[in-house]
Amino acid sequence: MPSTKHILVIRLSAMGDVAMTVPVLRAFTTQYPEVKLTVLTRVFFTPFFRDLENVSVFPADLKGTHKGVLGLYKLSKELKKLDIDAIADLHNVLRTNILKCFFFGKPFVQIDKGRAEKKALVTGKTFQQLKTTHERYADVFRKLGFPLDLANPKFPNRVALNSKLQDLVGADTKKWIGMAPFAAHESKMYPLDLMEQVIETLSKTHKILLFGGGKKEVDILDAYQSKYENVINLAGKLILDEELDVISNLDVMLSMDSGNAHMAAMLGVKVITIWGVTHPYAGFAPFNQPEDFALLSDREQFPLIPTSIYGNKFPEGYQDAAGSIAPEKVIKTIESIL
Repeated sequence: MPSTKHILVIRLSAMGDVAMTVPVLRAFTTQYPEVKLTVLTRVFFTPFFRDLENVSVFPADLKGTHKGVLGLYKLSKELKKLDIDAIADLHNVLRTNILKCFFFGKPFVQIDKGRAEKKALVTGKTFQQLKTTHERYADVFRKLGFPLDLANPKFPNRVALNSKLQDLVGADTKKWIGMAPFAAHESKMYPLDLMEQVIETLSKTHKILLFGGGKKEVDILDAYQSKYENVINLAGKLILDEELDVISNLDVMLSMDSGNAHMAAMLGVKVITIWGVTHPYAGFAPFNQPEDFALLSDREQFPLIPTSIYGNKFPEGYQDAAGSIAPEKVIKTIESIL
C-alpha cells in the first residue's frame, strides 16, 4: 500500500503489551521512514515511544472524554482530523471493534491473537512454541502491505542520568542488576524467600536496583535495601521516564513474566525471566532474548504448566511453581551474563 503515508496504531493497555509494540514500531520506522505513525494509547505510556522517529502519541482518555460508545465516537472524530490512511489494531478488544465501525471504508487490520492455539496450549492438547506476540504485531503491518523484518534490531543508546538519578543510584564501578520481583499474579512470582537469597548473594559483588509499585511492594523492597549493602530500592521514587532512563543503564534485568521484562527488552537490555505457571511458548517472552535466559518451573513436578496465558488460573498446589527453580540457577545465569 505505497499510498499509505499515515498509520494509526492502536494498543491501549496493558503495560507489558504496550512495551512489546516498541521494538516492532522501531523496526517499522527504520524500514519505512516515510510513513508517519500515531499511537493511540493511554497517556501514562507516552514515554515508551519517546525515542522513535516519526512516531507521535495520541492519548486515549478511556475513563473520561472517550468513555463508552459515545466517547469512542468522539475519539474517532478527533482521530479523523489527523488525516489517517490506515489503522493497525494491535489490541483487538470490544473498544477497538467499536472504533472500527466509525472508521468504515479505511483499511483496518486487527491482530490475530491466536486464541484457539493458546487454548490448546493451556488445556494440554499441545505443547509447542506459538508465534510470538511481536510477530503477531508485525503481521498486522504485513497485512497492510508493509513487509516487516524483526531480525537485526536496533536499540537506543544508554541515557545519561540526570543529577537526581545519579544521587539516587550512586557512583561506583559495579555492574548494575535490575530486579523486578513482582507480577500481577502471585503464581507468576518467584517466592520472596528465594528471591532474597538471590539478592543477598549478588549484592556482595554487584549493585542491585529494585523495581516495583504499590505500598506493600515498596515496604518489602525497602526491607531488602535496609538489610543488604549495594541494594537500592527505586520503587515509588521515579516517574516512568526516569525509570526508563535507569533501566537503559542496567547490565542485566531479572524479572518475572511481567511488564518490566518488556520495558528492559525494548531498550536492548539483557533480560532473564522467571516463569511460574505461565510459559514462553504462549508468545510473551521478552524481545530478542536467548531461549536460555528464560528460567522455567519444573514441568515434571508441575506437568500442567502453562495453566493459563496470564497466570490468573492454576490448579491447587501450583501457586509456588516458580519455587522449583533453585536460587543457585538464577544466580549462575546472571553471573554468566555479567
